[in-house]
Amino acid sequence: MYEKDGHQYFVVDGHIHFWDARPSNQANRYGEGFINCFYDYHRNLSPASEVWSLEDFWQQSEERILHDVFEVGYVDKAIFQPTYLNDFFVNGFNTTEQDGVLAEKYPDKFIVNGSWDPRDGEAGLDRLEALAERWSLQGVKLYTAEWKGASKGWKLSDPWSYRYLEKCQELGIRNIHVHKGPTIYPLNLDAFDVTDVDEVASEFPGLKFIVEHCGLPRLEDFCWIATQEPNVYAGLAVVMPFIHSRPRYFAQVIGELLYWLDENRITFASDYAIWTPKWLIERFVDFQIPEDMRGEYGELTPEVKKKILGLNAARLYDIPVPPELDVVEAHAGSGEPIASGPKVPA
Repeated sequence: MYEKDGHQYFVVDGHIHFWDARPSNQANRYGEGFINCFYDYHRNLSPASEVWSLEDFWQQSEERILHDVFEVGYVDKAIFQPTYLNDFFVNGFNTTEQDGVLAEKYPDKFIVNGSWDPRDGEAGLDRLEALAERWSLQGVKLYTAEWKGASKGWKLSDPWSYRYLEKCQELGIRNIHVHKGPTIYPLNLDAFDVTDVDEVASEFPGLKFIVEHCGLPRLEDFCWIATQEPNVYAGLAVVMPFIHSRPRYFAQVIGELLYWLDENRITFASDYAIWTPKWLIERFVDFQIPEDMRGEYGELTPEVKKKILGLNAARLYDIPVPPELDVVEAHAGSGEPIASGPKVPA
């Protein structure tokens, strides 16, 4: 929990990792290039005081994760989002199995998600079922630009992807996190195109599609999709650190999301260990839309910040929130966000 100026914020970090990018786990130059690209994001978008050495960045210990995320990072619950990248890393980059070790050891702190790849066919469906049983999955993280042999990506609208989404429904896995954002070397930008979300969100209204990185650099495409699909959410991983390096750009992005989606479908994420939650949360609570932009975007109230920092993700994952830390929903009924076109600021 974070407290500032008489307001208490229940925090859910919706996107963290427990990766192994040490040289001993790098299968080839692509593995090395991938983690180096992550590191460039880290050091170029972080305050100087928050920049780590590359060696520290390769892998974090259990003790460091607990310290960075919970002891000093204000987080009440964190959600592991796996990224396998088996073509680049000998034992995978950040797998459900790796993450699950900590999730089992600290069930009060972590939730672990699974993953699937439609190119794995029937065998992958069996594996997804086993993962769901083993880890009681509530969500999955999908990486549509991941390389697999000669294939350099896939789409949510592919026929086999439909089979896996149907399997998620059958297994009660309702939160579908999809990386649709900036590319990472050597992956292809086009394979992260956000437009395939449009089709599956319409076809699977019982699933929630949390678009990680909210489609950047295709923010406009994402917003036009999300405003008509009430089960599409914006994940702020990678967006958050622009609050330091490009504050007006951050204001534009968060302003567009609030205009098109409203505050009930935006979720905070640090993308740990690319960034740590402490400074991001502190900066966000202190942040305000610049005065000359408020006529278009309005203001960020403490109530809106509380929803973004934790309450929205808590609803998605049925995480109990102490009543004194909750916000009374503006919408009557189930509390689900209502999609009725662009929301005009007051």
